[in-house]
Amino acid sequence: MTDAPSLQERFAESMGQLLGPDFPDTIGLAVSGGGDSMAMLALAHNWTRDWGVKLRVVTVDHGLRSEAADEAAMVAAECATLGWPHDTLKWTGWDYSGNLQDAARAARLRLIDDWRGTTRDVLFAHTADDQAETVLMRLARGSGVDGLSGMAAIRHVGGMRVVRPLLGERREDLRHYCRVLHVPWADDPTNEDRSYDRVRMRQLMGVLEAEGIGVQTLSGTAARLARAQVALKARAADVFSRIGSETLGTLRLDRDGFAAVERDTQLRILAAAIQWIGNQPYKPRADALAALLDRAIAGGGGTLGGIDITATKDALILCRELNAVADLTCTPTQTWDGRWQLIGQAPEESKIAPLGQEGWQQIADKATATLPHRFALSLPALFDQGGNLLATAAFRPEEAEIRFELRAEQSFQDFLSH
Repeated sequence: MTDAPSLQERFAESMGQLLGPDFPDTIGLAVSGGGDSMAMLALAHNWTRDWGVKLRVVTVDHGLRSEAADEAAMVAAECATLGWPHDTLKWTGWDYSGNLQDAARAARLRLIDDWRGTTRDVLFAHTADDQAETVLMRLARGSGVDGLSGMAAIRHVGGMRVVRPLLGERREDLRHYCRVLHVPWADDPTNEDRSYDRVRMRQLMGVLEAEGIGVQTLSGTAARLARAQVALKARAADVFSRIGSETLGTLRLDRDGFAAVERDTQLRILAAAIQWIGNQPYKPRADALAALLDRAIAGGGGTLGGIDITATKDALILCRELNAVADLTCTPTQTWDGRWQLIGQAPEESKIAPLGQEGWQQIADKATATLPHRFALSLPALFDQGGNLLATAAFRPEEAEIRFELRAEQSFQDFLSH
């Protein structure tokens, strides 16, 4: 009888499926110091012996617990023993408003994205237990296919790829691995704090397990729904390829063609447009999204998530909402609104801001604008210190010494698919 593959062998197989066969030269690891991430560090270290991949390790100290600094130091010491570089990033942005866990999660991704440099792939140690808890939390919120498909094995966050090679592994198996190899780890006391949704779901798992609704059942259900999600995304991308177009980060949908497709696809395209145009990490809430869709189908318009939707006789136009960027300014060397970059040498003391009505009035030949007036106002423009318009994305002369380029990591078509 053939022995079952070891944890190390399963990890290697997962890495091969997710990143192989041509592995990157360097991979990042997000290691908090908990049992799951410390096991991942040990697994990845042993895996590199066969594949020659270099590791970079990062720990985010959210500054919310006094023990966090010691845990980061523990990770740094283990990395020094293994011979891998380690960095600790500190988050100081919590203003004690909103959802702490959501804010901490978003900050962690943002900090790691800034830290990674040219390293594309960063491993996160989410497990099958985490997946099951996620499905339960989303079930409690009334999520549909996308939510109940759980966490993806690979998730794109801007130019970074969050890679989860342990989604099929149980938490206890990872801790057993740590105990056998004498890998240190720290227990986070907040894992017992019932004020957090995830902790309550984790404690509920014992009751559900007795009724046959255990970790493997929930994570298996998530995997099956993820396959359905792929099909639904492909359907939305196919529909957009036939009824939609993209110009300067603004989307146009044929009204009749959009109205003729099923509601789930309409909602999927609209939600993706809000995320893509408005730089939103998460989809809008279902009720708000449905209300906006109903208004658009009826020939109205509205705003949601930083985008503006306008119904014309033949089309639905979705563009960046002017009010969402009205006060957004930056220097010519910075990226404006997360995705616009100025190409060329800008004069000193100039700034990038939305074109706005004042900028539009300075355009001599408005008929040459790439987009009509209403949709051009929220595009970026370069102004000198006196407020004089020097360049704008609303006009795209390819030979111009100063021009704007859209730095979207993915086209909207690809965004829908992924």
